Amino acid sequence: MKKRGKSFVNLLKSRRSQVTVFIIVAIILFSGIVVFFLLKGSSVTTPVPAEFRSAYDYYLSCIDADTYNGARLLGHGAGYIENPSFSPGSAYMPFSSQLSFMGFGVPYWFYIAGNGVKKEQVPTKENMQVQLNNFLIRNVNCDFSVLEQQGYSIILGNVNDAETKINPSSIDVKISQDIIISRGNSSWLGNVHSRKVNSNLGGLYDLARKVYDFEKQEYFLEDYGIDVLRLYAPVDGVEISCSPKLWNSANVRNDLINALEANVPQTKIKGDYYVLNNEDHKYFVKDIGESVDVNLNFVYSRNWPFRMEVWPSESGLMKADPVGLQQGLGMLGFCYVPYHFVYDLGYPVMIQFYNDENEMFQFPLVVYVDKNKPRTAPNGSSAMPNAVQELCQHKLSNKTISTYNAGLQPIEADISFKCFDTQCDIGRTKLNEGVALFSGGFPQCVNGFVIVNAAGYQTKKYITTTLDENNIQIVLDKKYRVALDLKSGAKTPAFAIVTFTKNNDTITVAYPEQKTVDLTEGQYEIKSYVYSSANINLQGTTSQKCVEVPKAGFLGVFGFNEEKCLDVEIPDQTIEQAVSGGGKQIQYITESELQGARRIVISSEGFKTPTKPEDLQINYNLVETTGLGISLEK
Repeated sequence: MKKRGKSFVNLLKSRRSQVTVFIIVAIILFSGIVVFFLLKGSSVTTPVPAEFRSAYDYYLSCIDADTYNGARLLGHGAGYIENPSFSPGSAYMPFSSQLSFMGFGVPYWFYIAGNGVKKEQVPTKENMQVQLNNFLIRNVNCDFSVLEQQGYSIILGNVNDAETKINPSSIDVKISQDIIISRGNSSWLGNVHSRKVNSNLGGLYDLARKVYDFEKQEYFLEDYGIDVLRLYAPVDGVEISCSPKLWNSANVRNDLINALEANVPQTKIKGDYYVLNNEDHKYFVKDIGESVDVNLNFVYSRNWPFRMEVWPSESGLMKADPVGLQQGLGMLGFCYVPYHFVYDLGYPVMIQFYNDENEMFQFPLVVYVDKNKPRTAPNGSSAMPNAVQELCQHKLSNKTISTYNAGLQPIEADISFKCFDTQCDIGRTKLNEGVALFSGGFPQCVNGFVIVNAAGYQTKKYITTTLDENNIQIVLDKKYRVALDLKSGAKTPAFAIVTFTKNNDTITVAYPEQKTVDLTEGQYEIKSYVYSSANINLQGTTSQKCVEVPKAGFLGVFGFNEEKCLDVEIPDQTIEQAVSGGGKQIQYITESELQGARRIVISSEGFKTPTKPEDLQINYNLVETTGLGISLEK
């Protein structure tokens, strides 16, 4: 009995000691968990023990690298990591909200949207910091495999928060992220990590803003664009000639693109990053009020969107007619060709800033010349003149438009509406149950034009008043392309101008540069001017012209006039091309003739080659009175 009692007591003591050990372990674990969560919620990180310093520095280097990568993305993306919502361009205005550069979309700081609205999307430094914060929250991470091979055990939590401040030459970073570093029997916990990362992102951005603000104030890029326009394209001028001047708008467009590629990269901002090889190159240097000490590039590419509209032009041909040969102007005694063309010109320029550390900041903008003048500044968002006017925003009248071809088969077509000088996009007729139909709102206007366009068909204008609701059926004429074959006498002319006029619309063809013409059914006035080489010398003269003008002062008020005379000096000129054949013919061309036609042959009489000024006037008069031979051949 004694032995049993003794063993029972010993067993009881043993069990009590085990319970005590479990309680102590539980208290230690509980205390550890409490300490862990207290430290986790604290913004104070305990000092890093020396034995963990190298491992922690490795983690900090990951923060530095990720911050640098985020800054690099901001620099290459015009201050954006996540781009603003995308807005596409249009046939009217080809610029989307982003410039495609090296396979990436870079947001424009200024552009003109597809509907003609001018827009800015310049990020502030605060916007950039928010984007960098979000980038770090998503991307701060580290590969600790090298440290693990050295016996470290590292547990890295998610980034709870990130705060950055972009300075001119550095970025202050504070990351909230739990990290536990253990080795052997020791461990350390950290949760808030501050860094100062070397980066010139802020300084490059500040300089980019100064250049952009200078451009907004001075429009120096538009001024360069206007100079390129006037140097490489016909804008204003007068030439001594008795034959018309012709330009192909496609060639003018290509000449301007080539000129921009050559000239835009020459643009400089005053600083010490370049050397001028020629004093004339000072023309390209602009002073923004301070010297630039980083590299700066202005970039243009022919592969980027480009807009050129020119007035007047017909079917891609820009034409200026001579003055001096018209009836009643023979007294001038000489010929001259005045011309004046008005352009809209738009193209992107990428402006890049970079330093010796391979850091870069870039942003694109659209340079726009509006009617031969620099664009106006945007106030937030505003519309280009005559682009999207208030009229287009109030489509209060409903109309139904149906579109057909000459065989009354339905044809889908684009619908627009023009009232005075404002043209609005309306919509498109859609095939539905055998009818191409559009039903919707139109701006209210008296005697406006419904304009209908369809590929392969002649544009049709229909005059209407949109104050009343009604249905409109529009029949479109199919265009047929035929080759043009000219004969003057028995010869093929070296140069000729042929015009086809139907319903006040004129197609002009410069032969032989253009050897085809698109025709539709209808009655045409066809006129041909055939030119040949000439050598007519007109001597310069000085004559006196006198006119009656109101007298100066009190007497002029009561209608008293006086004669004033002035000398008119006419310079010497040599006429090298003159009309030597041609004629005019009224011809109705049917669609059945056009359907099987391969070419149209126009035969004209040859005139006597002019040898003196009087012959020029005679030949121009002959064009008006001489008929043409016209035939359509299969």
